[in-house]
Amino acid sequence: MDLGLSGKVALVAAASQGLGMASARALAAEGARVAIISRRQEELDRVALEIGAALAVACDLSKAESIAAAVERVNEELGGISILVNNCGGPPAGTFDSISEEQWISSFEQVFLSALRLTRAALPSMRAAKWGRVVNIVSSSVEQPIPGLIVSNAFRPALAGWAKTLASEVAADNILVSCVAPGRILTARTETLDRAASEKTGRPLEDIRRERVAAVPLKRYGTPEEFGATVAYLASERASYLTGSVVRVDGGAVSAI
Repeated sequence: MDLGLSGKVALVAAASQGLGMASARALAAEGARVAIISRRQEELDRVALEIGAALAVACDLSKAESIAAAVERVNEELGGISILVNNCGGPPAGTFDSISEEQWISSFEQVFLSALRLTRAALPSMRAAKWGRVVNIVSSSVEQPIPGLIVSNAFRPALAGWAKTLASEVAADNILVSCVAPGRILTARTETLDRAASEKTGRPLEDIRRERVAAVPLKRYGTPEEFGATVAYLASERASYLTGSVVRVDGGAVSAI
């Protein structure tokens, strides 16, 4: 299936690893001109070569001025952004008693404000072209809270609510907004959370993973490639009547209808 992405300019945030890198790789494979942003330039340059990204720009997603400068550079070097994939590293794990106020504030900047700022910067070129896609990588916590991830459980649903509202506001300009909610995808973040659970409980890591896989109807973790393919579809011409939705990529783990 031709997704109609050839030549489109896509900006993928936090693309130096994990779900961001998988999304950038899938878009590049479909012929999009992909710009990737993250904090470390050296790591970004390596990933750009590996996945065929057109541009790698160091950017601190917690700072408005860094985001503005990154988007300006993408517009100058690749042209107007047609596709934006909002993504960031996961906020810290913990409970209400263990998360400090400073962590709440920094996580709000990281998870919520980064998406708002990137979208605000990218929308003018989408509106001018009367074509755009904003894909937000969230979490299955938007529908089913995850124990021990109180920060994610607060800010990911807030992002999904913002995206749903935005979808209606920009639809007249043929700009589509969606969210992708990953479940247990085998990334460095998943491995970190599994190890943390093992250390906290004193149980072997293999037991933790076996237990978590058992809760997934497909009985396995998803792959980054499977996730990236979903993002590429949502960013494509083929998803032209899909907006305001949350698409789960979780192997059936979320029990809600």
